[in-house]
Amino acid sequence: MVRTQIQLTEEQFKAVKALAASRNVSAAEVIRQAIDALLKANNGMDDGQKRTRALKVAGMFQSGKSDVSRNHDSYLAEVYEP
Repeated sequence: MVRTQIQLTEEQFKAVKALAASRNVSAAEVIRQAIDALLKANNGMDDGQKRTRALKVAGMFQSGKSDVSRNHDSYLAEVYEP
């Protein structure tokens, strides 16, 4: 491991300490987990790269429906309803 030093606001420090206590881990472990989650969510790509990747797949798939652009909310609601 590499040792580093960071500065947190008072509120951040208190929140990290409380979360660490509730999970029975160190504050350092909470911070490492938060960094891992951020890196995983970002996939190593910046927003421009994500946008370019998304645009490349736009239009590649067909649903067979002609009204998706108008009724996309209804279709999403159907998928996410329990």
